[in-house]
Amino acid sequence: MTPPPAAPSSSTATPHWDGALARGIIAEQASLEGAMLPILHALQEEFGCVPHEAVPLVADALNLSRAEVHGVVSFYHDFRARPPGRHVLKLCRAEACQAMGAEAVSAGLMRRLGVEWHGTTADGSLTLEPAFCLGLCACAPAALLDGEPLARLDEAVLENVVAEARRA
Repeated sequence: MTPPPAAPSSSTATPHWDGALARGIIAEQASLEGAMLPILHALQEEFGCVPHEAVPLVADALNLSRAEVHGVVSFYHDFRARPPGRHVLKLCRAEACQAMGAEAVSAGLMRRLGVEWHGTTADGSLTLEPAFCLGLCACAPAALLDGEPLARLDEAVLENVVAEARRA
């Protein structure tokens, strides 16, 4: 039996970082109008996050400051500065889900897992992210686990889903 992957590192280097590959991704997208978002999405697709090493490369390619690029990465909730866990759970935080108890469900889960929003469990199995409407309002509270919708969640259902995902 192989051990589970290590939790994401808090070091400054991004696992799998390849500067030449990043430069190629940036060059492919740089001529697009409004190129920053497509570039950042492509980098995250490749590396699992937008590595801090990529920020100056994007800034140079688009003739922007590093602060401007960092501002976009930190503003949009879908961009990550660190690779996620093996599974990503996005819990809806929109009004309909809140009205149906999502705050209590998410607070209980965060307490049990020992993570905050955008946090990854110590074993690297799960990253918890907020979502600001999944379009499943009639089935609130809702979530996405690795892109698959979950609906009518309560603490027991969510606990079972998370336990199963963490075993996988």
